Amino acid sequence: MATSEDVARLAGVSRATVSRVMSGTARVSEATRRRVEAAAASLGYEPDVAAQSLSGARSKTIALGFFANDMWALSQMIRPQYHFHLDVLRHIEEAAAKAGYDLLMPSRPASASSDSYVRLLRSRRVAGTIMVACPPGDVRTQALIESRLPTVFIDTIGVGPSATYVTSDNTDGARQITEHLLQLGHRRIARITGTETDPSGHDRLAGIRQALAAHGVAEDTGLARKSDWSVEGAYREMLELLDRRGDFTAVIAESDMMAIGILRALHEHGLRVAEDVSLTGFDDIDLSAFASPPLTTVRQDAEAMGVGAVHALLDLVDGRSVAPLVLPTEIVIRSSTAAPRG
Repeated sequence: MATSEDVARLAGVSRATVSRVMSGTARVSEATRRRVEAAAASLGYEPDVAAQSLSGARSKTIALGFFANDMWALSQMIRPQYHFHLDVLRHIEEAAAKAGYDLLMPSRPASASSDSYVRLLRSRRVAGTIMVACPPGDVRTQALIESRLPTVFIDTIGVGPSATYVTSDNTDGARQITEHLLQLGHRRIARITGTETDPSGHDRLAGIRQALAAHGVAEDTGLARKSDWSVEGAYREMLELLDRRGDFTAVIAESDMMAIGILRALHEHGLRVAEDVSLTGFDDIDLSAFASPPLTTVRQDAEAMGVGAVHALLDLVDGRSVAPLVLPTEIVIRSSTAAPRG
């Protein structure tokens, strides 16, 4: 097994320089850094992360927090409503590895006390944490902001001296998709929304309302149903709406997974998409292009979200202030939308 002494000898530098390059604790010239990294790669050298932590060197570990605070993370990740965020996590992992960091997922949920999660992270000597889609009121959010542990929130609004957030422009995305339906000629537009206490749900509803108001279309609250972001929840809400009302020509779902549940409900009622009813989603997950018919939706940039979160966190770790990152969205028009019949 290669040692730091072997790397130093091959690179023509001291062991102390190898240590500085591998731990990131001090600045070295770009040429020296490249020479050391090339030598380490050719020898298959891996630094002892545990030893670095004990010696006081900068930690090379980033903690990940997911979704609700009181449930096991892995069991939540398999839920369909989190499908989009799995893609974000893939890009977080790739960006962290490229920067030389490992990811840590605490193996148990934190207790209800506001500082227990922070204590857990500090005991693991993490450099910082990335929190993904934490629900409103999650006790970890304010505790992390107050702790000044470098933190980046994804799809949660959190700002502080050592905290920032990354999200999509959900309002504009929802406005674009509603505008698309209005331009096709739809006026009786149903909507199945997610939980409006979430920033994403709140902003997407605001975008829908902006487009309706701009076209002078009155909001029909009888065509609005609230769900929980899940396939099953949207399916049930659509069935109930179909039992009460049948006069809409289009449906806006606030996520692609919800749209898949709605698609099933429409099919069971003998309605064709888009011949009888147009349907839109939000996220542009991989499944949306393989739905029948392929789903018109709003694309979020999962790669920019994951990579942006890692870069923002590393800037915070280095003591730099970081402004929130709001990423643009774009509409993807497929076969699930068409002009209303007649």
